[in-house]
Amino acid sequence: MGTVTFVDETTSGGRGAGWELEVAEERLTLRELVRRRVFQEVAEYNARTPEVFHGLVQPVDAERVLNGYALRTRRRIDPEAQTELALAAFAGNGFLVLVGDRQITGLDEEIDLALGTEVVFLKLVPLVGG
Repeated sequence: MGTVTFVDETTSGGRGAGWELEVAEERLTLRELVRRRVFQEVAEYNARTPEVFHGLVQPVDAERVLNGYALRTRRRIDPEAQTELALAAFAGNGFLVLVGDRQITGLDEEIDLALGTEVVFLKLVPLVGG
């Protein structure tokens, strides 16, 4: 069993603290890796239901706040629905995924998960006025 480190970055230069997820497989598709990441984020949120959700994508009925998303009412988040939002965001160029020096371009592309693999989720910030 190894670990994958997830790091969020933005095109404006921001880089979040990385966090680790244990995986048993040596190879996973990007789709499965995104699913596992989102399920972990949602599980941690649902266990505590804090004021702010720190995740890959914005949940439905939430607003963006500094370092996360504030839900209008504290409630449990559905991990399946959140996964679908994340996969749609990737397909719509909401974020890029980089593994080492390689950009992963398809959800069904397999990723080698060598020991200590870092997966960067580069969130694309829309340009003002365009």
